[in-house]
Amino acid sequence: MKIAVAQINSTENVPENLRKVQDGVRRASEEGAGVVVFPEATMAAFGSRLYDVAVQHAETWKTEMQWLAAEQEITVVTGEFAPADDGKVRNVLAAYTPSGERLDYAKIHLYDAFGFKESDDVAPGNDPLVINVDGVPVGLALCYDIRFPKLFAEMSRKGAQVCLVAASWGAGPGKVEQWETLARARALDSNNIVVAVDQADPQVSGVQVSPKAPTGVGHSIVSDPFGQTIASFGEDEEMRVVELDLDVVEKARTAIPVLENARLGY
Repeated sequence: MKIAVAQINSTENVPENLRKVQDGVRRASEEGAGVVVFPEATMAAFGSRLYDVAVQHAETWKTEMQWLAAEQEITVVTGEFAPADDGKVRNVLAAYTPSGERLDYAKIHLYDAFGFKESDDVAPGNDPLVINVDGVPVGLALCYDIRFPKLFAEMSRKGAQVCLVAASWGAGPGKVEQWETLARARALDSNNIVVAVDQADPQVSGVQVSPKAPTGVGHSIVSDPFGQTIASFGEDEEMRVVELDLDVVEKARTAIPVLENARLGY
């Protein structure tokens, strides 16, 4: 399975973000990837007026993504926002297939931590999601979800072999280390390959974003289910195609069957 990891910085300007996605998708397709994954909040960076963005741009964004996936014959996964009740939005990771299908996961665990309160603007989702990408079961997750191992175990029990985690990880002391450790830990305790895609660090990329919102630290990472790093990124914007050997998933489930050995749901 060839997967393109697109570590970008989005801004409050949705048309500019769209152009960046279009460029990334075309390049990923040219390099032979079957799926390309962009970060959380690709449509618009945190710090934007998310409800207004969702109302104004959500439907157009969907149409553009569906057309792009079909044109380039590649599955496109992007972080989006959709209108919800009471002036809030749903924080969504959406997958667009070349056949025109759209599947989306609404973030379950909202980032009410480190002085930020995502729940002020975002309504939580309720259901894990595993989709089919070129015959491979793939779980979807967003950012703060990575701190909750039971979600990844549940996706594995639903058949996932790969979990995609799109993030806009908040900066701060020790946060890069936490991000990298959590990605490898979720791969270990779910017997899955974890592809964790973050927004780039805007202080390095030079992209202008809100200083008061979680807007990325870079360091996207791909980990196998033995906790070995398959690919790791720096802080700047970068896109890279990574080839995943799915045989390692069955090897890990045979050698360390943590889900099979679990008792009483723990």
